[in-house]
Amino acid sequence: MNIWAQPLEPIHPIALSALAAAVPLVLLLVLMGGLRKSGSVSAAWGLGSAFLLAVLIWGMPVRLALSSAAYGCVYGLLPIMWIVFTALWLYNLSVDTGNFELLRRWMAEHASGDMRIQAVLVAFCFGALLEGTAGFGTPVAVAAYLLLGLGFSARQAVTVSLIANTAPVAFGALGIPIVALAGVTGLDKGLRETWPAALASGATFALVQFLVSNFSGPYAADILAALASTVALVLFLRVWRPRGTKLGISSSGRFSGDPVVEQSEDVQSKKGTPERKGLSRSGALAAWAPWILLSVVMVVWSYFKFFQVAQISVPVPGLHNKIFITLYQKPYPAIYLFQPLAAGTAALCATLLTALTFASPPKSVLSSGLKTLRQLLMPGLTVGLIVALAYLYNYSGMAYTLGAALAKLGHFFPLASGFLGWMACFLSGSDTASNLLFGNLQVAASHQIGVSPVLLAATNSSGAVTGKMISPQNIAVGVTTVGLIGQEGNVLRSTFWHSILLAAGLSLLAFAQAYWVNWMVP
Repeated sequence: MNIWAQPLEPIHPIALSALAAAVPLVLLLVLMGGLRKSGSVSAAWGLGSAFLLAVLIWGMPVRLALSSAAYGCVYGLLPIMWIVFTALWLYNLSVDTGNFELLRRWMAEHASGDMRIQAVLVAFCFGALLEGTAGFGTPVAVAAYLLLGLGFSARQAVTVSLIANTAPVAFGALGIPIVALAGVTGLDKGLRETWPAALASGATFALVQFLVSNFSGPYAADILAALASTVALVLFLRVWRPRGTKLGISSSGRFSGDPVVEQSEDVQSKKGTPERKGLSRSGALAAWAPWILLSVVMVVWSYFKFFQVAQISVPVPGLHNKIFITLYQKPYPAIYLFQPLAAGTAALCATLLTALTFASPPKSVLSSGLKTLRQLLMPGLTVGLIVALAYLYNYSGMAYTLGAALAKLGHFFPLASGFLGWMACFLSGSDTASNLLFGNLQVAASHQIGVSPVLLAATNSSGAVTGKMISPQNIAVGVTTVGLIGQEGNVLRSTFWHSILLAAGLSLLAFAQAYWVNWMVP
């Protein structure tokens, strides 16, 4: 089969081509956020519209369009859902063994019963630890369930967890986004009273992340920063308490307008359960043991290259090097990397070690695994469709058309730089995928307008961070543990404007760093 070249400008001028390329993104946002459709339904419509545009407007052969979508779907299931499955299996096992209840008690005890502090400790500190080890939506699912047990409503818990899951994303999943970028480029909840705690936690996280990433590498940056942030916050709360402690939410425990959701008995039993004070040291150790094991295993795993190089490369039939990327003047490879010892397998090892540590019966381990599988059926479908859409968007050239159109902004390109990363992460749910897609484009644009390539490459990765909280893939996994499957649209509405404002602020900062305070860029 002849090589098909992606047209950058299928409709003249390129601005019209860019508008056409934006249709699947707009449709996805409108269906989920505006019409409150489920993630799977919205993703299916988005994929269908992208397929029609790719074939009818971009002139992509049907065979290539089908192959690229299928390739994306397979990648969405393995390795992405494999990582999510094994991490959530560990979570479900800790619930079944009672360790998660101990963790909930520890969090309630050390957060002084204040929901604002709980949001920082659970969603930010603990969520960052999970992001550093597993990523791909797992932190939102686990942290949201923990917040639910502390008295947050289901929608509130997921929203807070999604927003908090921003700072650690760039170094998430063992630093993979930064490694990928290097490869392709050569709550608003009463901060007025609780800002000292947020400052202690956030500053410690930022400092440790900076030191580890600069002097050790990206792999353990999030894990060590999250652990240090947790310790700093707990120690700080021994000498400081917030005024106006918020002990509860509404009488119904829900946001106004929240859907009434049937929840499992174990979730219901935790709401309103009196706290048993004075968790012993052994109890605290048991509470943290699964997550300490996960952190240790993942860090050790990342430093043994054998686990990273053990892979089988499989060229995708009929797709590998059959498409020419006009923007970069090179063939588009399509090589599926089967990595049996990747991060998901490391999380599985942590799960099995946890089972051995607490002498969990094989039946309990198996039942928690089956429970995880049932939980992830619908989110897995959503993730598969979303990643299929992302791959079709890339291989058809629509993503490059949109990027090339924005690159023509010239001097004002830094204002759009963050939104490129935002868009790619919204589609794929992955900072890594965003960097692989637009990292080169950002560097090329930087040379054209005479600004630092490091700045725009970093802005791409940071912009992706702001888009992750509205990614259908991330939301689909995040709602699995709190009974909101099918309500992804409501969650998206809660986080959308936070995402837009953060991306806009980042873009303004990038513009300032490009022309006014460029001494800030190394």
